[in-house]
Amino acid sequence: MLKLPLIKTPDPNFEEFKKVVKGEKKAEKVHFAELFPDPEIVSAVTEMLGEKSVFPLYSVPSGFEDLKAKKNYLKQWINFWYKMGYDYVTIIGTEISGLNFPRKSRKAEDTALIPRKNRDWVEEGKGIITSWKDFEKYSWPDPEKLDYSLYEFVSKNLPDGMAMMVCPSSGVFEITSEFLLGFEGLSYLLYDQPDLVEAVFNKVGDTLCRFYKNVVDIDKVGGFFQGDDMGFNTSTIVSPEILRRLVLPWHKKFAAIAHEHNKMYWLHCCGNVLSLMEDLIEDVKIDAFHSFQDTIIPVVQFKKSYGNRVGTLGGVDVDKLCRLDEVNLRKYVRGILDECMPYRYALGSGNSIANYVPVENYLIMLDEGLKWK
Repeated sequence: MLKLPLIKTPDPNFEEFKKVVKGEKKAEKVHFAELFPDPEIVSAVTEMLGEKSVFPLYSVPSGFEDLKAKKNYLKQWINFWYKMGYDYVTIIGTEISGLNFPRKSRKAEDTALIPRKNRDWVEEGKGIITSWKDFEKYSWPDPEKLDYSLYEFVSKNLPDGMAMMVCPSSGVFEITSEFLLGFEGLSYLLYDQPDLVEAVFNKVGDTLCRFYKNVVDIDKVGGFFQGDDMGFNTSTIVSPEILRRLVLPWHKKFAAIAHEHNKMYWLHCCGNVLSLMEDLIEDVKIDAFHSFQDTIIPVVQFKKSYGNRVGTLGGVDVDKLCRLDEVNLRKYVRGILDECMPYRYALGSGNSIANYVPVENYLIMLDEGLKWK
């Protein structure tokens, strides 16, 4: 087991990291990047640091309304990112943003290494909106009525040099297809009621857009790290043409809000979306792309193809992060660093540090980043 802390004296510098990601300078060290670690991972590492872990907020619905519990959790959340050597902290989740889209989902037993009570699964059938009547009666969140004080709290509690990357909720496609229409429902409605589908996409996009306009000027917001999974192993979930028409214009607006305020716009997108990469780089104008699977495109190959035009974040395949022994995992991570450093790259997982990732393997990945020259 690796001893903690890995970094005796963290020295975060988001402005330096920003220049590296944008290609304005060569990295002088390996910077780290993640969309998020699961709360169970944060709790386990916190205890390894010899500190008392507060109960994982995201796993305890009864704690959502307890402001003191939220603040204690956020302090621990910040401390984790700081001690692990990140230059930023991602503030993600509807419990913090308050931007809650009521949804229909499926639950099953969690069998991860550090399990929670249940794991949510995407609604594959019909969603909560199946008609214009459902659309009208749906409880749409209103960004103008949200309390942004927890973002102010994070700002005041960030260590010097750190910034926050904001992701208020899932993305335009995810919310529409997973939360509201369901994949089966979306498929039928695209043919039967395309006007309803367009209205849902636009309502979701406009809601996120208004949220970003309200949060962008909060002190120490470094930008937006929006997740929006639009693909699976072999292609996009719906045709690229539909995504170009209904989804990407909203990402373009999010990116524009960030850029108008000298902030960054990073996109986390799972699945095979290579057919959209030129759109994302040239039209949406993302600053960095995240989410990689070796079975789709290894991060090294992505970096060679696109790395001179967009930042590359993460790329350590989660399957390998879970399964490889220490010797082979170190070799694999070093291979990525040798190919991707030092231009427009930051080390991290290909997706996230889920609660089924062995904590030791997560720490090995970071340790290789600290050792790389």
